[in-house]
Amino acid sequence: MFRLETEIDRARRDLLRSRLLDTNTAASPVLRALRGTPAERELPLHVWALDEAGELAGGLVGHTWTTWLHVTYLWVDGRHRGSGLGSRILSTAERIAREERGCGASRLETWDFQAPEFYKKQGYEVVCVIPDYPPGTTEYTLTKRLS
Repeated sequence: MFRLETEIDRARRDLLRSRLLDTNTAASPVLRALRGTPAERELPLHVWALDEAGELAGGLVGHTWTTWLHVTYLWVDGRHRGSGLGSRILSTAERIAREERGCGASRLETWDFQAPEFYKKQGYEVVCVIPDYPPGTTEYTLTKRLS
């Protein structure tokens, strides 16, 4: 017999995460080899584009983990779109990930109304399509080899 609860519980969340990590580590030789190494941790990677006044014109927030760059957010102010700034920001993050952190690939998610075509032009390939997420929208996962 089990009792199911639905309240938010950070202590249980942390315990569950720890136990899942232990289970995954035991099941995967790759994850087991990562344990205790610097590659085990996510390392933030941020790139900021500032205009002449020092205001934020665009930026990228992501992280590297093992040999992957994960782009979480990439945004360019509407006044600067079409200028190549987004490409410069993304290529800077990719270069840092590849040259300084040993990454061989990059991944990201985007919606159909955002920038899937932009990412395809940057060499990304669609590897997953989730229709109606959220309703009326399609989400894409894209990847790119950095080597």
